Amino acid sequence: MTNIIIAGAVGLILSMLGTPLAIRLFSRRGYGQEIREEGPSGHYDKRGTPTMGGTVIVLASLLAYGGSHLATLTPPTVSGLLVLFLMTGLGAVGFLDDFIKIYKQRSLGLRSGAKALGQLVVGAIFAVLVTRQPNVYGITPAETRLSFLRDFGPSSIGIVGFTIWVLVMIVGFSNAVNLTDGLDGLASGATGVVLAAYVLIGNWQLRNNCIDQLGPNCYWVRDPLDLAVVAAAVLGALIGFLWWNAPPAKIFMGDTGSLALGGVLAGLAIATRTQLLLIILAGLCVIITLSVIIQVGFFKMTGKRVFRMAPLQHHFELKGWAETTIVVRFWLIAMLCAALGLGLFYVEWMPKA
Repeated sequence: MTNIIIAGAVGLILSMLGTPLAIRLFSRRGYGQEIREEGPSGHYDKRGTPTMGGTVIVLASLLAYGGSHLATLTPPTVSGLLVLFLMTGLGAVGFLDDFIKIYKQRSLGLRSGAKALGQLVVGAIFAVLVTRQPNVYGITPAETRLSFLRDFGPSSIGIVGFTIWVLVMIVGFSNAVNLTDGLDGLASGATGVVLAAYVLIGNWQLRNNCIDQLGPNCYWVRDPLDLAVVAAAVLGALIGFLWWNAPPAKIFMGDTGSLALGGVLAGLAIATRTQLLLIILAGLCVIITLSVIIQVGFFKMTGKRVFRMAPLQHHFELKGWAETTIVVRFWLIAMLCAALGLGLFYVEWMPKA
């Protein structure tokens, strides 16, 4: 538990103090956000706001994780390092995308194929490594199986099928957070509540692991405490960043932050054996992604639009909702989704009538 507190506190302090330094540095270098011409007109006022703030989130998270282990004289675990590798690798892809936008002064960075390739390469390395490295009890960070509250079903999908499934999760959730990052503070708050949920999940899995107390509801998770430490480190860094990213934002996280955050959510879900539960925990991001899929699919079939604009948050902007109203209401939806996911996670521990 001490590791969790230290990681969250260090991440918060580093991000809170580091973000204004990044704002000044990026402003001097002209690393400002470009705005899509087809976007809501109110967004033009945001042109030139420093972006690539996700670098602060990633660096603060890594330092907080390392600092917590240094302070408690405990070694990092394979599960924790793999999730952080996934976050950092996808953050690097996002950083390249952001840098191209700034360098070429346009709203689009990497071509979609190159961006997807970067996500797939990082994801494939993670997918292969996460099924290896067993501990002394033979437990690996993940099994080649699906999971909801724990692993279920046969492991016959094999490493190839599992890798494909993991890649779908990683690309899907990294892009989902990216789509959610359309208004000041929206993605930060939405992913923050999911990370808070994973702090609780990791801590509960530690207290009910099958090594210490074998029982019908125990968890075969390799490093539950360290996964909670990872979640706490990123959550602390995210809260510190949100202080400056809340409306009106002084800095944007950019693809550097959104891809990294989507990656850490997918990594935590895979390593805690709660893959399908993440769809509920991160329900807001899923809903926003579905709005884009529905909009594009319906337009291609009928030539008409379901929403005034996709992603969904821009639909409400065009309906006249204030940006802060949308952000706060969407945060509430994100909290309800996370609460529902946690309720499902704990339901099997409820006393039977």
